[in-house]
This record gives sequence, structure tokens and C-alpha cells, in this order.
Amino acid sequence: MWSASNWKDYQLLDASDGERLERWGKYILIRPDPQIIWHGERNAPEWKRADGIYRRANTGGGKWVKKNLPEEWNINYGELGFVLRPMGFKHTGLFPEQAANWDWFSDLIKNAGRPVKVLNLFAYTGGATVAAAKAGASVCHVDAAKGMVAQAKENAKLSGLENAPIRYIVDDCKKFVEREIRRGNKYDAVIMDPPSYGRGPSGEIWKIEDSIDDLVKLTAQVLSDKPLFFLINSYTTGLSPLTMSYIVDLRISKVHGGKCEASEIALPVKHTGGFMPCGASARWQESK
Repeated sequence: MWSASNWKDYQLLDASDGERLERWGKYILIRPDPQIIWHGERNAPEWKRADGIYRRANTGGGKWVKKNLPEEWNINYGELGFVLRPMGFKHTGLFPEQAANWDWFSDLIKNAGRPVKVLNLFAYTGGATVAAAKAGASVCHVDAAKGMVAQAKENAKLSGLENAPIRYIVDDCKKFVEREIRRGNKYDAVIMDPPSYGRGPSGEIWKIEDSIDDLVKLTAQVLSDKPLFFLINSYTTGLSPLTMSYIVDLRISKVHGGKCEASEIALPVKHTGGFMPCGASARWQESK
């Protein structure tokens, strides 16, 4: 298990009955989480004074019930800054558990002793982008959602990285990788956070279980001769850490050597002292 335990502006205060109780800066939020299957443990006092609650609708979707919650506010993770905006489908624009991976690859970049060029696919609002750039890498940030890329630029500015070597691309990630292969562009590291399910620009269906192996195999073709790391994140319950590790070993380690480790990523729960599972990651890095 890899835990994002170094936050100051974020805390997972408690978890029970299908919901998370969280502190984002000075605001308390309650959000649904299907992995929280235990019941009746709502002992933290903050449950009664949440500033915002996401309520699911019986017909699908849902909405935020706001009390003292602003439209947006900022938080920090060390030197990194992020704008938060409660949005549809319970999101805030940031996945705090990913800080465990930011810390991991930031150390690799800082200690590489050479320039590092990173490709961040399905890059969302750029948490990994700003972490990699702050560590000294040049980053190509790719996401199909124009609004998410715009928010990534805001996060870069809040992190003091408005002039950093970050290239922002609004595009389908698979098609972008195919073009990079044809152009002969190479990267020293890849970060990918593909969705569990989605539709492509021509209506094609994406299911991570059916497509992840082909995507890793394709993306491996843009790695440089001496890649530094390769990171895959998954929030799909059926895609186990061991499965992801097997794919990465097959497509990356078999060609470049190195080693792959995979595990759940988690957030510490303040009130109980336990850890909340938040998906899984597979991390490959070069041999020393």
C-alpha cells in the first residue's frame, strides 16, 4: 500500500455508509464513495457541520447541496497550488491520493542527473503535471477535455510554473500517441490515468480492461532508449495491481529491464486511524 500521508490542506476525516467526510482547506465536504461498505461509524463531529454535500439522484447523477461553500477556492501541497471547484459527478478537480505518486516520481526526476521529458496522458487538471514540472521535468500534458486543460494551466500558475516547459494538448490520448510515434518524438517517462469507461471522438467504446494492454504496448513506442519511469493509475475495481504489473512487465520491463511494483494507493482516515483504498498504481522504474 502507498499512502498519501503528507497533506496539510487536505484530510480524510472519516468514512462510513458509502460516504467520505473530507477537509479541503477550511471547508468540509461529504461525497459518495462506493468502496465504503461499512456502516454506522459516523462518530466524527464534522459530519454535522459540512459546508457541502453531494447528493445522488435516484435517476442517476446528482448535485451539490451547498451551505457555506464558495464556487472555488485554493489549497496547497507543499509548493504546489490547486484551484478546487465542486463539479458534476462529485468531483472537486483533484485526486488527493495521487500525492503518493507525485512524491515517488518527483524524487526520481530530481535525482536523475539528466533532463527528463514526461508525457502525461489523461492528465485531467494537472496534479501530476505540476508535480513533475516542479521537480524539474519538461512535460507534455494531454487530455481530451478542454476545460480540464484550462484548469491545469491555472494550477501551474498557482504553483509558480506559468513559465515552465509545459506543453498543453487538447486531444484524444491514443490518437496523440499514434502521431507522436509517426513524428519520432520520444519521452523519458510516461504517466497515464485512463478512465474506466468512456467513448472516443467517433463513438468508439473504451473499457479499460479491454484496452489497457494495447494502450501500454502502443505508448511504450514513445519511450526513449533510457526511460526513467512509467506509471499507470486505475480506479477500476476489477483491474488488480498484479494485473497492471504483469502488463507493464510484459510491455516495458521485457524491453528496457528495470522493475515494476504495483499496489493499492490510499488515504489515512483521521478519526479511525485506518486507511481508505483509493485505486491502484503500477510503477516501473529504470535499473540503477
